[in-house]
Amino acid sequence: MKRSAILLSFLIAAAAIATPALAQGSKASSAVELARAADRLKPGEWVWAPQVAPKGPVLVYVDLSAQRATVYRNGVRIAVSTVSSGKPGHETPTGVFTILQKDAKHRSSKYSSAPMPYMQRLTWDGVALHAGGLPGYPESHGCVHLPYSFAQAVFGITGLGATVVVQGDAADHVRTSDASLLAPFDARGTPLADRQLDGEEYRWQPDLAPAGPLTIIVSKSDQRIVVLRGGIEIGRAAAHIDDDDPGSHVITLAAAPDGSPRWIYVGLPGHEEEAGRAIDESVLNKVRMPRAFYRSVRGALARGTTILVTQSRVGASPGRKITIMDAVNPTP
Repeated sequence: MKRSAILLSFLIAAAAIATPALAQGSKASSAVELARAADRLKPGEWVWAPQVAPKGPVLVYVDLSAQRATVYRNGVRIAVSTVSSGKPGHETPTGVFTILQKDAKHRSSKYSSAPMPYMQRLTWDGVALHAGGLPGYPESHGCVHLPYSFAQAVFGITGLGATVVVQGDAADHVRTSDASLLAPFDARGTPLADRQLDGEEYRWQPDLAPAGPLTIIVSKSDQRIVVLRGGIEIGRAAAHIDDDDPGSHVITLAAAPDGSPRWIYVGLPGHEEEAGRAIDESVLNKVRMPRAFYRSVRGALARGTTILVTQSRVGASPGRKITIMDAVNPTP
């Protein structure tokens, strides 16, 4: 079967990734590649890259075995933090929860009015996310302790009813991290099925999510492009990405002064000077994809669409050859 491809002219933005020192209570941020290396975080450390997915449903995934919390927005990982869950005899329950109550200045009604800053309640019998001690092992009375500034940041982007998934076994504490950039659950806490291409050149299913913010992920490691709308994957394609830059690239579709659409850089933390800069024509022609997939994606674009070019993985089968032929220049 003949395969065709088209150059994707809007997929380049470059900001070398800064990796600032992280500490409990500091407002340190980084791009998503640092989240991929979450197993190297020390107690109290965290990474935060909210611009990667500026809008969409928020899901918090707590891995008790790894003592990590991962925040996804619109199905894309935007933050990772170390946590401390319940100690033996006070184990944090596993399951799918919704945020029942929020109180930035909460005090415990069970433990001598102990402060629980930025409390987000998961159960009415006392289990919650909140800022607390982080010794590097489970030591709470059942709650999930977060670094203070991380708890504050998560508090600011969640709403009542947001989903929190808690899995794993704190007694079998292993320091691992999920290799995929994409959320393992949807916004209701339902596990997501593996959506690899299985030999297909591309897949496009826009009816899975007719509305919502659009995020396009270009994985250089997997040579794949994934499209999510409202946190749901609606498209995936094999691609050829000729870019060995290890940095994260984030751009968004905005309006030019004359009202026409244009792609501009997003200023990641540490690279705020990039914000608002238009794409440089000299860095085009780095991504090729099937022609039909390109046309489908182009038809779905709307102001506010975010594109993330990253080394992080999106769950592609390793070792498969990618054949892309008949590349042509895109029309404006």
